[in-house]
Amino acid sequence: MSAYRVMRQDDNGNRFLVATGLERAEAQRLAAEFEARGHKQLYWVETDPGEGPGADGGRPGTPTS
Repeated sequence: MSAYRVMRQDDNGNRFLVATGLERAEAQRLAAEFEARGHKQLYWVETDPGEGPGADGGRPGTPTS
């Protein structure tokens, strides 16, 4: 079973990890919740490659770049 993560991109093109290690439905729900808040940031769901060593353990707000 794959894990999923929610990503965010701000107005300046900076990308951030919002949450990781989620089931697909939960990741989609979370992304939709943030989108509904009306901010200009872009949120999306992708497969979480961070299952191995060096994964951040699901801490929100970890920059990816």
